[in-house]
This record gives sequence, structure tokens and C-alpha cells, in this order.
Amino acid sequence: MWKRFWILALVAALAGCAARQAGSWEAQRQARIGALCDSLQRIADGCDGEVGIAVLTDCGDTVLVNNETKYPLMSVFKLHQAMALCSDFERRGLSVDSVVRIARSGLNPDTWSPMLKDHREDTIDMAVRGLMRYALMQSDNNASNYMFEHLQPVAAVDSFTATIAPRCSFCLRHTEADMWSDHALAYENRTSPLGAAIVMDRLFADSIAGAAFIRSTLSECRTGADRIAAPLLGIEGVEVAHKTGSGFRSPDGTLAAHNDVARVSLPDGRCYTLAVFVKDFHGSESEAAAVIARVSAVVYASLE
Repeated sequence: MWKRFWILALVAALAGCAARQAGSWEAQRQARIGALCDSLQRIADGCDGEVGIAVLTDCGDTVLVNNETKYPLMSVFKLHQAMALCSDFERRGLSVDSVVRIARSGLNPDTWSPMLKDHREDTIDMAVRGLMRYALMQSDNNASNYMFEHLQPVAAVDSFTATIAPRCSFCLRHTEADMWSDHALAYENRTSPLGAAIVMDRLFADSIAGAAFIRSTLSECRTGADRIAAPLLGIEGVEVAHKTGSGFRSPDGTLAAHNDVARVSLPDGRCYTLAVFVKDFHGSESEAAAVIARVSAVVYASLE
């Protein structure tokens, strides 16, 4: 009987110790998240423009700064487009390796289009997978416009996105071609930072059609190396998959948007999603990128 008593006492003591330790860890976690939020708010407050930030950790923590304002998505929406198109192709039993024929005369020679520089032929034969790679890796506007015009309209992408992110967190109405004709329309393709972070998070967390292909392509993204990825380059074991977006300048020189949304994987297997949107910025693109890079550095230092 005494032996049983001592065993029960030992179990109770260990349980109490574990509870106190868990409580201590939770308090430390909450303090760290609070400090991170304060640091990010200071960065946003010191920026000559609006800065919205969302951080989602794989521990279930969410950090938001200026999430209420809706920010122009710009080319970040090419992630939404690729996810929607892969889902549509799977539903219809089609392959993204299907080849489409594109008339060069139907493309815009003045918009951002590495695809047009790489392919000089009058008729471009390319797999849909190739179009998505141009749109995701190099933010190619002609590739995106062709897919909107011939494969899936923007309204369908908007509807698909509503199945994976809150309806109130985003709106997709216009193509790159629309915004090229009227720059003001960029403000109607909008998102909250959390809305964009949720889309990226779902890509990595859920069994979404084409997810492996899109993830791999985002890890090869060639745009915006001076943004979220900048402070993480060269850190062994850190991997970044991201999609950028860059806005037009108004007649007075204001930069409409400078964005980046990323999934960051750490060497120990942990990961987090970071979305940073800079809106109506009075400065250069490099200065806007530096704001995003600073946010990224602070988040990494807090969570690594």
C-alpha cells in the first residue's frame, strides 16, 4: 500500500512539474509572438506608405499588422490563377502537359514578358505547364493573359479562391491586360495580407491539384530576390518558395504596390508563411523591397 502511495505521489509530482513547464513554455511563446507583433508594427509605422503583414506558423500562431486594408494583389494573383487552373484541369481530366498554340501577333510586345523574348517564332507551341512556369517564376504577363483568355476566365479563378480563403479577404476581377489598359483597376484586384497567406498556406498544407508542381515552381521564382528571400539567402537548410507582385506608378510617382508572399521552411522541419504588402509607397522599388526584407529578417530571427 505504501509503495502504491509513493508511486501515485511521484506521478502527481511529475504531472505538476510537466504542467508548470508547459505553462512556462506557453508563456514564453506568447511573449515571443507579442514581441514579434510589436516589432513588425514599428516597421510598418515607419514606412512612407501602407504596410500589411501576415505571419502563419505551423504551431498555429497568427500575427497580423494592418490587415484591415485591402492591398493590390498585382502579380501575386498568378499563384491563385495557377492553383485554380490545375484544379480545373484535374476536374475535367485534362493534363497540364497539353500543348497550346499561341500566335505571337496576339501578345503584347510592351508588357513584361520573358516568354516573348525567349520565343521569337511567329507561332509559339507550349505546354500549359510551361505557361504556368513563366507566370509563376518570372511573372510573365502575356502567359497569364493567354491563360485567362483561352483556358480559364478571371471570374473562375475568383470563385475557386473562395473555396480556400475567406470571401471577404480578397477580390479578383481583372487580368493583366485590363490593368495594363487602366492602371487604376489594379486596386480592384485586392487582398488582405491574411487572405494571401492563407492561399499560400493551403497550397502547402492541403491536397490541392497540382500542388507539388506549383510548390516546386515557386521555389525557383526568379523575381523579387531582394524581398522576403534576401535575408535568408545563404542560410543552410532554409528554403523559400514565394510569389511576388509589383505595381504601377501614379503620375505623382507613388508606387501602387510592392508585394511578396512566401513559404519558408527551416532546417529542423518547421515552417511559416509570410505575406508582406506595401501599398502607395513614396520611394523607389529598392526601398520598398528593403522594407519587405527587413520584415522577413525580423520574422526569421523571432521564429528560427
